[in-house]
Amino acid sequence: MSGDLPDRSAAPAVAMVAGEVSGDLLAGLLLGGLKKRWPELNSFGIGGPQMERLGFTAWWSFQKLAVHGFNWELLRRYREIVGIRDQLRQRLLKQRPHIFIGTDAPDFNFKLEEDLRAAGIKTVHFVCPSVWAWRPERMDKIRRSADHVLCIFPFEPELLARHGIAATYVGHPLASVIPMEPDRAAARTALGLDASAPLVAILPGSRRSEIAHLAERFIRAAALMKAARPDLRFVVPVVPGFRPVIEALVHANGLGHCVSVLNGQSHAALAACDVTLIASGTATLEAALFKRPMVIAYHQNWLSWQIMRRKRLQPWVGLPNILCAEFVVPELLQDAATPQALATETLTWLNAPQHDPARLQALHAKFVTLHQELQRDTATIATDAIQKVLQS
Repeated sequence: MSGDLPDRSAAPAVAMVAGEVSGDLLAGLLLGGLKKRWPELNSFGIGGPQMERLGFTAWWSFQKLAVHGFNWELLRRYREIVGIRDQLRQRLLKQRPHIFIGTDAPDFNFKLEEDLRAAGIKTVHFVCPSVWAWRPERMDKIRRSADHVLCIFPFEPELLARHGIAATYVGHPLASVIPMEPDRAAARTALGLDASAPLVAILPGSRRSEIAHLAERFIRAAALMKAARPDLRFVVPVVPGFRPVIEALVHANGLGHCVSVLNGQSHAALAACDVTLIASGTATLEAALFKRPMVIAYHQNWLSWQIMRRKRLQPWVGLPNILCAEFVVPELLQDAATPQALATETLTWLNAPQHDPARLQALHAKFVTLHQELQRDTATIATDAIQKVLQS
């Protein structure tokens, strides 16, 4: 493709960047809507398997951008990541796609979007950064970077509009994918799990340093739970590359007979389980949409934690708690995320049907309401917004 502007009457050429597993899932759902509108759409950039199955050409894998923590790991990998962004920028400035869509990964995407926009390429950012939770200084960066923001939470467009940023609420894509009442029995059958044994889903994260900070804590907590409740079974969905690490921890803690380690399949695990012990992040919202009680944990290196906690604007970290504006599920952060505390809180949920059924019922009702608020025809609404940007 030459450096001239491409033919705008043809199916658009769309550059995209997704920076981790959740971004790949969200971008894949969006890409499905774009392909429905423009079957001959050409898409390329940085992504993962969910995008590739829809014809996306990944110049780099999304795993190249997956960084956990505020500053420390980013500093460690700064040269590599900036090098990828520089190469991508030059390639896109040469090919000049009709539009660039950055999915999440704001630290990577905003600078790229700003440079592309300055060169006359339309830019859309999918998923508003959590400026309402922390780092409000990002508002100026968003305004410089994005022609339009696609928001997944209903209160965000009004907030952005007050800062002169055009935005559209598109609903959360996952709310239309996850059923309102998941079939626990069918999920267990599909995974080959016992239909009656109490089941804990352990989700220690999808990034390398999340695994480093949380996996051992979670598996040690599982061992404590197993000692208290011998009938317990566990399922651990992991990125395939991390499977050897998880399996080594499982066997080191004597849990090989009661833990099923899965290649991915986090949705199946959440549908099948009774409760989940889960790393803070997008997966916690998925767990809420599956109506599962959960214990949210987060741990990172000391310096990153000190920086992050000083920038927090709300008392909550987990998305279910933020969206419900109350602590509907426990959060165990940093030093509080000990194996004993994680086990105790998870067992409390497991024992709730006998000891506190009203708590379970109230949580289920809150998650149903949340699901209904987030359920929109995301792909169509987002595609309409993108088309308007293309035509502007």
